[in-house]
Amino acid sequence: MTNNSNSPAAANLVLAGGAMGFNWLPVFVAQKLGIFARHGLEVELRRMGSVDKATAAVLAGDAHLAITPPEGAIADAVRGGGLRVIAGNVNRLPLTLIANPRFKRIEDLKGAVLGTSSLTEGTAIYTREMLSQHGLTYPQDYEFAVAGVHPARWQALQDGVIDAAVQLIPLNFVALDAGYSDLGEVSDYIPEIVFTALIGDQAWLSGNEDKLVAFLLSLIEATALLYDSSNDETVLPVVMEITQSDLRYARKSLDYMREMSVFARSLEIPVAAFDKTLELMTKAGLLDPAAQNAAKAVVDDTWAQSALQASRSDE
Repeated sequence: MTNNSNSPAAANLVLAGGAMGFNWLPVFVAQKLGIFARHGLEVELRRMGSVDKATAAVLAGDAHLAITPPEGAIADAVRGGGLRVIAGNVNRLPLTLIANPRFKRIEDLKGAVLGTSSLTEGTAIYTREMLSQHGLTYPQDYEFAVAGVHPARWQALQDGVIDAAVQLIPLNFVALDAGYSDLGEVSDYIPEIVFTALIGDQAWLSGNEDKLVAFLLSLIEATALLYDSSNDETVLPVVMEITQSDLRYARKSLDYMREMSVFARSLEIPVAAFDKTLELMTKAGLLDPAAQNAAKAVVDDTWAQSALQASRSDE
């Protein structure tokens, strides 16, 4: 169930996100296959429309948790706030830089308008790093337009509002089949980073351990199911529904996910991935270099470790 009401009391657990695209696949599998229910959870999903708003919903208490890029939680924690990154979701970037067909190389993007969902989280940071490796500097050489999350960016590209944008699977495959230019896989430039993670506020986290561990355990089970191709008959319809794609694109996305090991199997956040997030935030001027050590305190995997231990004892 997706709802935009403001009362977290409507369900056991309220989970917010920007667009709820492919990276939400474990959540939708857990919901549709009854894994959450088996663990005594009713999870309400709130699509906020942007990653900034997903972070803000947790900060305001309008959602208990969010799956979103971690930069907002990191910035809040460095300021002394209560947001914490509690588990990994995606540590490999399933993104392709897609451009209007007239652009053939990244260097051609000088003077272009690139779409992003936020200037301070996620896509803008990855785009800046990718273009910097080809000698293009922001804002001197190109500009950003906050076009929204991936479906909105794809529409903006088709409408000519933007010239290029990083695009999530399966819309990257759709765009390439439509004749748009493939300017490179973001993972070739940034092999490991915390793309999206689970964030929560300490005030809620500390008082809801049982519910939180049950939720994380559900995600571990759903993720394991996704990596097992014997479940494709059950999983593919879910992929088609959440990506609004046909069977061919759904299967292509699932194959890509497994080949890239997109989802964190144990909800882990590798040290190298988190360090890269901090490095790119610093390069983008979003984090004081002196605050990098303090920023590492934002990660608290206590509950994820408890869920992982529970999953192993159930095997």
